[in-house]
Amino acid sequence: MNFEIKNVRNIGISAHIDSGKTTLTERILYLTKRIHKIHEVRGKDGIGATMDSMALEKERGITIASAATYCTWRNHEINIIDTPGHVDFTMEVERSLRVLDGAILVLCAVGGVQSQSITVDQQMKRYNIPRIAFVNKCDRSGANPFKVIGQLREKLGHNAVALQIPIGLESGHEGIVDLVSMKALYFEDEYGQKVKTDEIPSHLLDQAAEKREELLEAASVFSDELTEAILEEREVSESLLRNAIRRGALKRELTPVLMGSAYKNKGMQPLLNAVTDYLPSPLDVESQALDISNEEAPVRLEADDSKPLVALAFKLEDTPYGQLTYIRTYQGALNKGDTVYNVRSGKKIKIGRIVRMHADKMEEVSKIPAGFIGALFGVDCASGDTFAKPGLSLSMSSMYIPDPVITLAVKPADYKSETNMSKALNRFTKEDPTFQTHFNPETGETLISGMGELHLDVYLERMKREYDVSLHAGEPQVAYRETITRHSDFDYTHKKQTGGAGQFGRVIGYIEPAETEFEFENKVSGGNIPTIFIPACEKGFKECMKKGPWMKFPVTGVRVALTDGSAHSVDSSEMAFQAAARGSFQQAYHKAGPVLLEPVMKVVVETPDEYQGNVMGSLNQRRGVIIGVHDEGISTVIEAQVPLAEMFGYSTVLRSLTQGKALFTMEFEAYKEVPSSVLKEIEKKLQQSAGPKTAAR
Repeated sequence: MNFEIKNVRNIGISAHIDSGKTTLTERILYLTKRIHKIHEVRGKDGIGATMDSMALEKERGITIASAATYCTWRNHEINIIDTPGHVDFTMEVERSLRVLDGAILVLCAVGGVQSQSITVDQQMKRYNIPRIAFVNKCDRSGANPFKVIGQLREKLGHNAVALQIPIGLESGHEGIVDLVSMKALYFEDEYGQKVKTDEIPSHLLDQAAEKREELLEAASVFSDELTEAILEEREVSESLLRNAIRRGALKRELTPVLMGSAYKNKGMQPLLNAVTDYLPSPLDVESQALDISNEEAPVRLEADDSKPLVALAFKLEDTPYGQLTYIRTYQGALNKGDTVYNVRSGKKIKIGRIVRMHADKMEEVSKIPAGFIGALFGVDCASGDTFAKPGLSLSMSSMYIPDPVITLAVKPADYKSETNMSKALNRFTKEDPTFQTHFNPETGETLISGMGELHLDVYLERMKREYDVSLHAGEPQVAYRETITRHSDFDYTHKKQTGGAGQFGRVIGYIEPAETEFEFENKVSGGNIPTIFIPACEKGFKECMKKGPWMKFPVTGVRVALTDGSAHSVDSSEMAFQAAARGSFQQAYHKAGPVLLEPVMKVVVETPDEYQGNVMGSLNQRRGVIIGVHDEGISTVIEAQVPLAEMFGYSTVLRSLTQGKALFTMEFEAYKEVPSSVLKEIEKKLQQSAGPKTAAR
């Protein structure tokens, strides 16, 4: 870690599934001499890519957990996090982008901007991450990088501009033309290590001149000096153009686009150069913490070792040596032997072992300087905790955590499995905030919730392999919600006399639909309900939101207004007003037109043209609404909105419909009202599973 902070790059590699993120990372590690042999994601050697260290990742050929590594290029240190493409593991992308300064958005030259590309781009926007785009797979049949640049502009709203043009496409892809230096680059030998610089081929001169003009025009917006040079028709130096591109990229107002083929080892060196030239160092990024002791006022952090420490624990992992905590230092250095303060828990922690990660391998270090990423052993903390110098009450803002949409009941087969399952669930819920678990006392079942079938399937498999758990899994359950559709008044008195002091509380008001999950408004005047009891009323109403009075699902989108009431000088208490609030909610809820909401997913299917009719038919059968159909080369892309309840087991159905040639992705879109015909089926199922106790409408 002996690098100047200005020469450090913390970057993520993010993309739609199967765009080539992990293959790209493997090539980067090979070129920077971090590894000495390239392994393919689905390699015949059975080893799998370096960054896919989990056995399940090697078998399935997918990335499940984000993995950190680092390498050196042109006297710059690059910390890299390779993230999953499957939306089921969106939390891995979320937490990685939270601590990174820049990113490479990888796009397939054939598929272009796909559904997960849009999701990843939204995550980058959430954390203001400057990015460069890399159009991969230029060697594939149907590759068209300029169509992809058009999609970056239209679908994602990027000011995307090409820094290169390809020399040949598909099987004839030989290299690239660099529009900054106006030279042709060819990548020779098996792993593309030898870069041959040549003159631009004559048949590409016109296209190169045209694209260079576009680049100069786009970059000149960010540099008066460059604008002057263009107007005066002076020669534009490479450094002048690079500085202008960098300024635009750091402001997120320009997306430089590079191209090549990771699998064929073409275009890797210029991409690494672009990372060092155009993506920010920790000094270029404005990081803020919240001052807990001063009403959470924002405080700007400086990537300086001499300043007081502020660091964020962004990922936890259980290892044979204890809990491994991935950490990013924003201000100050974290040294071995230091005592730090966990701002959330208020506990002081002594720092023991510090390591740097290279996928599943680690290297001992004595400190993590400001702006770097490392990991700690033997520290008890939660994901998202802030570590600071003792006496400093600064906290980093939390990560966005999406709500789970699917639930599964699991039951251990024997006592040994029950103990091991408990250990596994404790670990997994601590590591992954989108994986949640709770016990249902009515059925005696343990319920696990997550972001999709694949998400839960992976955790079930890990329980079997890593904890030797034998279990029975029930049918997947959808995370339904209840809401109300109209205004409804309440006037409820809670009265109880049991000898001695009784209980009394009267509440008057109304409930009505709201845009947010829950709103509470106190309109009581004249002290009819003493101020001390108002929070108890709010607490009572909030408790009712956890389980609706109608179908026992969580309630959302309700505004409660308290307008009047009365209290007793002796018998009124917080407990009495909580009970009054619960009773009034029950009273008003059934008159407020309750409806059931179900999660509706955005489903994107990519299929060969000949199966288009079959696929559309299968989506319609599942209550799907087709949003759009468009051609992508020899494939058809079908976008639809389909209720999650109808999507269980769809991967098997799609395989049989298309002879295994189609792919689909699915992510949460919105909650929508359940049709009355489907509602009757749900009510019937609930009555069968719960017997006479199930509430009817």
